[in-house]
Amino acid sequence: MSMFGSIILLMLLFFHFFKVPTIQVSYADGRFYLKGRTFQIGWIHSVEKEPWLEMYERRGKELYLVETKFKTFGAGTPSIGEVIPSDDGFVHMKLDNKMAELRLSVSENVETTLYTENETIPLYTLVDDYESVVIDIQKLPLWQHLRGE
Repeated sequence: MSMFGSIILLMLLFFHFFKVPTIQVSYADGRFYLKGRTFQIGWIHSVEKEPWLEMYERRGKELYLVETKFKTFGAGTPSIGEVIPSDDGFVHMKLDNKMAELRLSVSENVETTLYTENETIPLYTLVDDYESVVIDIQKLPLWQHLRGE
């Protein structure tokens, strides 16, 4: 085998066996991956009928809830977190909650939506009402991560 062939073989092996932590969004009929390190989940609060957003971040192989914003304090609001000053009409709270996974019960009624830096993904159009969507960190081969499967 030539030196060039050996280099190509080593590169192919690297792309196949080197694994990259990647955010996976899975549901009954499929899954997709997020290339970035951050995303937001938004919905309309079922009682207050106001928007609620949670910001998540991948740190290596771990998922963290880093911020939440909502209109008013009430049932379900975080009890621990630093309130961040804002002037947009929302209460912003800085958090640092490590999570093994995020399991969402998705509903068209509350318009459960995933936001990335580049796109808006209405999760409620991907699954039936009250089906679960799971967001976690998976280690993908580098080639699959780069391809965005």
